[in-house]
Amino acid sequence: MSKITVVGAGNVGATCANVIAQKELAAELVLLDIKEGFAEGKALDMMQTATLCEFDTRVKGVTNDYAATAGSDVVVITSGIPRKPGMTREELIGTNAGIVKTVVDNVLKHSPNAVIVVISNPMDTMTYLALKASKLPKQRIIGMGGILDSSRFKCYLSQALNAPASDIEGMVIGGHGDTTMIPLTRFAAYKGIPVSSLLSKEVCDKVAADTMVGGATLTKLLGTSAWYAPGAAGAMLVESIIRDQKKVFPCCVALDGEYGQKDICLGVPVVVGKNGWEKIVDYALNADEQAAFNKSAEAVRSMNNVLTEMKVI
Repeated sequence: MSKITVVGAGNVGATCANVIAQKELAAELVLLDIKEGFAEGKALDMMQTATLCEFDTRVKGVTNDYAATAGSDVVVITSGIPRKPGMTREELIGTNAGIVKTVVDNVLKHSPNAVIVVISNPMDTMTYLALKASKLPKQRIIGMGGILDSSRFKCYLSQALNAPASDIEGMVIGGHGDTTMIPLTRFAAYKGIPVSSLLSKEVCDKVAADTMVGGATLTKLLGTSAWYAPGAAGAMLVESIIRDQKKVFPCCVALDGEYGQKDICLGVPVVVGKNGWEKIVDYALNADEQAAFNKSAEAVRSMNNVLTEMKVI
């Protein structure tokens, strides 16, 4: 059986760990946090649900003890400060870059063969940082954001259609930001029927707009970043890796000419298996979609440049 580590025992990390445990994706799950006793408490609480939820995964919490993470097959990084109302993901760069780089350096000392899943915000830039800092093969660095954005897209589509979300296909590519993500309405479908033939353009446009501010909407309501959907999205990605499911997810990965971009990590459809992401799927974007993707790349690249200015990479 596999071993999985989740770094960061806050709301997102703990939710991700809880879903991983209940899905029994690993024999051992390590939850690590810098705050004394925090991860230990969350892990013990989870373990006390084992007989209630009927899982056998052993959940262990540790305080800043990376030796306990040794031999992990997948490491999920959620560390960093969450967004506050009115705060953009971009404003998190200064603080979270240092945290993510430290985490990557430490986990690889003990799990050099791990696939690294990045959830920390700003996710596209933190994924790029993890790639540069780790010097790992690019397939082993994956940012989760597009899976979360797509789940929100499908949620809003299901409400507009008054149909089960599980019957809806929908994908969001591009950056994981309020102005950089691209809901692909043209490809969205309800049981094979294009949603554009079921909903008016005005409704489709509203669904796309609501999706793009989905995270900010929740931050305003909650006073902090969301956690149920981000945690579950992270666990879903981990499941495809651990179980070698070969599922196609929109993930933030390193591009080398695909979709017209290089030297950047950005959300595109990829096949996900035991070694990380295996190949990029070409959705043959039309001119408008490609223009939006290029604009998204420009915005993300400008954030990545901050890492260079800060001499983080």
